[in-house]
Amino acid sequence: MNQSYDAILFVSFGGPEGIEDVMPFLENVLRGKNVPEARMREVAHHYELFDGISPINEQNRLLIAELGKLLEREGPSLPIYWGNRNWHPMLADTLRRMKTDGIKRALAFMTSAYSSYSGCRQYRENIVRAQAEASAEDLQIDKLRVFYNHPLFVETNTENLRAALDRIPAERRDRAHVAFTAHSIPLAMATNCDYEIQLKETCRLVAESAQVENWKLVYQSRSGLPTQAWLEPDICDHLRKLKATGAQDAVIAPIGFISDHMEVLYDLDTEARSLCEELNLNMVRTQTAGTHPKFVRMIRELILERINPETTTRRALGARGANHDVCPADCCLPGAMRPAAAIASATPELAPAER
Repeated sequence: MNQSYDAILFVSFGGPEGIEDVMPFLENVLRGKNVPEARMREVAHHYELFDGISPINEQNRLLIAELGKLLEREGPSLPIYWGNRNWHPMLADTLRRMKTDGIKRALAFMTSAYSSYSGCRQYRENIVRAQAEASAEDLQIDKLRVFYNHPLFVETNTENLRAALDRIPAERRDRAHVAFTAHSIPLAMATNCDYEIQLKETCRLVAESAQVENWKLVYQSRSGLPTQAWLEPDICDHLRKLKATGAQDAVIAPIGFISDHMEVLYDLDTEARSLCEELNLNMVRTQTAGTHPKFVRMIRELILERINPETTTRRALGARGANHDVCPADCCLPGAMRPAAAIASATPELAPAER
């Protein structure tokens, strides 16, 4: 095995793990963003309902543990490091540890299946800044491709969807409506990336695999100013319209999330479920990919693609094919130019305001 990399770097969003973490975490998330203070307080309350604990960190620990077992068993045997954008373990701290451990070249797995500013480009910006903060510019970090159409990601979500449909009474199952959900983003951001296109493709692939015809892609968890246009329809608006058509059962599949983030626990399991109870609409929510064995195996395949490109097939379903490994300079722009390192150790082009 041509082991040209010596570590894996998990790069994720991060989340609070106690009441005292909530406000500092949200300040990190919202720094420099035009989010109303009322919305910040509202989101803080969501975390407080769960004792200030986001599930995302524990979900990442479990996923890293399962991947570590698989790599140890089947190779490549590589250490896994983990760094977050917004909460501990912070990326800069992780890169300092990697530098101390003598790591030279790492492959970064971003915990997002889709191309977008927040889910891809911003993580690359985060890595570049963390390298500078940790004096680790010589540490080469290359990203793994987004995996929205990887067969094992599709199979994972298909199995989870079928399991949810099995919870609908048999006599109503064929009429159940499936609402695939993803985090909404501003339209100005959506026009600069393939986020919506990729989401629709994943939904189509999963629906076809599960033999579901009655489905729709909807969005959740929007923030920002009310006057700003975001991707729609909103999940709650969609549920109201669904009930008006006479529907009895709704299966909500958070296809845009690979694990149970707070947006899943509150916006779906709490808010959407409460609305469904009010509407007398039976709601079933699918599991996210989490530590599903096929999802864990998919991550290993992505690693092998980069370590052994001559002998590993870059698998993808649909006509779009496997996504690029190295992002082009104009990939996933937020609107204004920002650091755009295609390989995270490259020199970024800073926006005028950041120079």
